Amino acid sequence: MTLQALVIDDSRAMRMILSRMLEDCGFEVIEAQDGRQALAQLSRLDHPALATVDWNMPEMNGYEFVKAVRAEPEYSNVTLMMVTTETEIDQVVRALAAGANEYVMKPFTKDVIVGKLELLGLANGLQ
Repeated sequence: MTLQALVIDDSRAMRMILSRMLEDCGFEVIEAQDGRQALAQLSRLDHPALATVDWNMPEMNGYEFVKAVRAEPEYSNVTLMMVTTETEIDQVVRALAAGANEYVMKPFTKDVIVGKLELLGLANGLQ
């Protein structure tokens, strides 16, 4: 069974980079440009395993998205990985306290993403 991943970022280039990395790792990737669009996408997916979430986005930012997802029991199994330029320790703590499972600071490499997937137990299908 192919794992689904939702890539949420307002930067088209960043969505493309993350999507390619996750596809190389065996994920089926769906993209969203902000948290509001991502919530709509999430409701249409069949048990997504992962969402990578940027912090700074219009409409609904990543922090608000994490809080909204964690408020819905049906999404309790979705792994949330913040992937953002926010490097302040207070922001990291806020995101993790809100329910993010991991935190990656931009810029990053594919090795960093793969390492986080392994840490989160989502590396079974890595190619």
